[in-house]
Formats: sequence, C-alpha cells, structure tokens
Amino acid sequence: MFSIIIGILLLVVALFFFSAVTIIGPNEAQALTFFGRYIGSINESGLFITVPLTNKQPISLRVRNFNSDILKVNDEQGNPVEIAAVIVFRVVDTAKALFNVDHYEEFVQIQSEAAVRHVASQYAYDTFADVDAITLRGNTTEVSQKLTTELEERLQVAGVEIIETRLTHLAYATEIACAMLQRQQAAAILAARKIIV
Repeated sequence: MFSIIIGILLLVVALFFFSAVTIIGPNEAQALTFFGRYIGSINESGLFITVPLTNKQPISLRVRNFNSDILKVNDEQGNPVEIAAVIVFRVVDTAKALFNVDHYEEFVQIQSEAAVRHVASQYAYDTFADVDAITLRGNTTEVSQKLTTELEERLQVAGVEIIETRLTHLAYATEIACAMLQRQQAAAILAARKIIV
C-alpha cells in the first residue's frame, strides 16, 4: 500500500515537472500565461523550464510576405488606377501580436490594403505638367518609403515590424487605359514640337 502511495506521488510530481518543460525551435517564441495572466515570453530556441501549469502559446518569428490583391483606387487626380504591393514583415513583440489584436495575420492584411489605398490616393499616377512632382509611376522608391512609414504606424499596436514594401502592380484601370495612352502620346508629340521649334 505504501509503495502505491509513493508511486502516485511520484507520478503527480513527474506530471507537474513535465507541465513546466517547454521546447522552442529556431525562429519561434512562446507566450506564457498562468491562469489567464500573461507572465512573459520566451524568444530564444532551446529547452526551458517554466512555471508549472502555464499555458504556452506558440508564435512564429519568421519573416513573412504578404501580397496584396490588385486594388482599384482613384489617384490624386481622380483617375482610377490598379495597384498592388508586397509587404515583408515579422513579429517582434509576441505579447502584442497575440493579445492586442484578434488574428495578427488578418490584421496585417487589412491594414496593408488600407495603407496601399491611402498612399495611392495621395499621388497622381503620372503628371504631364509638373516634372518635379512625386508620382506613383515615376517615384516608386519614395512611394514605397511612404507606404512603409504608414504601415509601421498602423501595425505597431500588433507588435509587427515592417521590413520592406514594394509596389508589384501599377497600371491605369482598363476603362481609361486607352484614353491615357492617347494623352501620353499627345504630350510626347507636343514636347517634341517644342524641342524642334
């Protein structure tokens, strides 16, 4: 009888000990909660012993890409343009990513598309008069930097860092593409005539 009690006690102690052991792989982290209270995160890979009976929520710290859909947006001049971007991001604060927003990947997707729409509406697709104006077509680096800055502000609450943004698609919408091509050709003919004169 005594050996059965000792065996049960050892089993309880072993289960208690194993509930405290956690293994974390490379580029992974775990957020630890103890009966609903956040007590910290482990961001390094390896074998760790934590407080027994903690809930461990894994989260990836890998760099990820998000390709936005092709969005139809009105540029600064009111012309409909199609635009898409790729956003490279990673989680840097596990607690914010898990507890400040519902699903941080969906949050990144929605905020990225909203930021692409907002930035595209601030610039003209192309300008035919002002050569120094920043345009979507002529200044993709500046537009990408503006998009990165805006996304960093929007995604800070989710503990996400923006590594890079790039425009992957930029064109006039199909309903005005032909008219804009004719306008570009006319502007080129006028510029050539000015040079000749």
